[in-house]
Amino acid sequence: MKKIILENTIPVVLKCNKNTPRYAVCFYLKIEEEEKKAGLYSVLNKLFLQGTKKRDDEQLVKELDENAIDCYSEMKYDFIRLKLQCLNEDIEKGLEILSDIIKNSTLEKFDKEVLKLKGEISAELDEPKAKALDSFYRNIYKDHPYGNSDSKIAEEIDNLTKQDVEEAYKKLLNESSKVISVVGDFEEEKIIGLLKKYFGDIPNNPDAVCKLSVPELKENQVIKITKDDASQAQIIQGWHVPSLYDKDYPAIMVMNTLLGSSGLSSRLFLELRDKKGLAYVVRSGYETKEKSALFNVYIATEPKNIKTSLDGFKVELDKIKNIPVTKEELESAKNNLIGKRQFFTETNLQQSSLMAFYEDKGLGADFEEKLTNMIKEVTIEDIQRVANLCFNGPYVLTILAPEKYLKEI
Repeated sequence: MKKIILENTIPVVLKCNKNTPRYAVCFYLKIEEEEKKAGLYSVLNKLFLQGTKKRDDEQLVKELDENAIDCYSEMKYDFIRLKLQCLNEDIEKGLEILSDIIKNSTLEKFDKEVLKLKGEISAELDEPKAKALDSFYRNIYKDHPYGNSDSKIAEEIDNLTKQDVEEAYKKLLNESSKVISVVGDFEEEKIIGLLKKYFGDIPNNPDAVCKLSVPELKENQVIKITKDDASQAQIIQGWHVPSLYDKDYPAIMVMNTLLGSSGLSSRLFLELRDKKGLAYVVRSGYETKEKSALFNVYIATEPKNIKTSLDGFKVELDKIKNIPVTKEELESAKNNLIGKRQFFTETNLQQSSLMAFYEDKGLGADFEEKLTNMIKEVTIEDIQRVANLCFNGPYVLTILAPEKYLKEI
C-alpha cells in the first residue's frame, strides 16, 4: 500500500494486487455542509450517471456495456462515492469515463430522477420494516441532516429545484476534499500518470472540515406507528454511542458481535429466538458516521409478543452491563468479527472502497490492519465498560404494530 499526493493535493492510495484481472477505483467527494433541502444529495447522486457534456445517458450506458466497465455512485450522509471496475487493459478508458462523469455531469435528467425517487420512496415505505426504521432514524436524529429519512425527503422534495442541485454539484466539485484509491495489478508509474492525466485538474480543498453539528438526544422517546395490516411487530431501540474516532470503537464492535450481529451464535438470537421462540428476525447493529454513531437492537415478532420482546431486550442488555462475559465467548466474538471483516475485504473493489473510506475519515488507508490489532486487544472489562457507556443514556424506541397491540404497551 502506498499513498501519493497529486499536484492538486488530492491524496491517492495505491495497492498492487498481482495477478488480479480487474482494476477497482474509488473516488470520494466529502459532504461537509448540511443539505439545504432534504433529498438534495440523494438526487445529485442519482444524476451523476445520467449523462455528461460529452455523452448523453444512452451513450454512457452503451460505452460502459461495450467495454464491460462497471461504474456507479453511492451516497452516504457524509460523502458521495463513485466506484469503477474494469479489466486491466481497459483502465485508461475507465478512468477517462469516470473523470468525465465527475467533471462534466449535466444533471439534465433532474425531473425524471426526482419523479423516480418519489416512486421508490413510496414503494419502500409500504414495507413495515422500512417504515419503522424510517421513523426511528428521523426521531433519533431529529432536526439534524442525518435524520433526513425517506419520509422527510418525500415531504420536501417538491421544493427542490435543479438550481439547488447544480449549486451543490459545483460546490462539491470545486470546494470539497477528495480521495482516490486504486487497487489492481498495475505498474506504479503508469497508473500515477493516468491519474494525473484524468484527475489532476480537479480542484481539492484538503483543509475542508465537516461543518455538521453533533446530534444530541436529551430524553427517552417512544414512537408508536399504527399499521393494522402488519402481521409482524417491528421493534427498534437505539442509543447515541461513540463513533469510529473513539478509543472504544473496537470494543463496541466486539460487543455488537456478542449481542446480535454474529447470527446464530449471538446472544439475542440464542435467547430470544432459539430459547423463547419470539423472533422471526432479531439482531443488533452499530452504525458510525462522521459526527455520530448509533447502536440499536431490532426484532420482528408476533404483535402479541411486543412486551415479552422488550423485556427480553432489557434482560440481555442488563446482563452484558452487569455480568462479565466469559473469556471463551469474548475470544469467539473477536474471531468471528475479524473473520467477517477479512471476508468483506477479499476483492479489489472492497479493498479500494475501505481504503478510501478510512483515508477520507483521516484515519489513514491502512487503518483496517490497525483495527484488527485493536480488536484482538479488547478485554472482558472493556465489554462491560462500553455496555454501561452505551446503554445508560437516552434512547429512541420505535414500535410498529396493529393498533390494538400498541394500546397495551
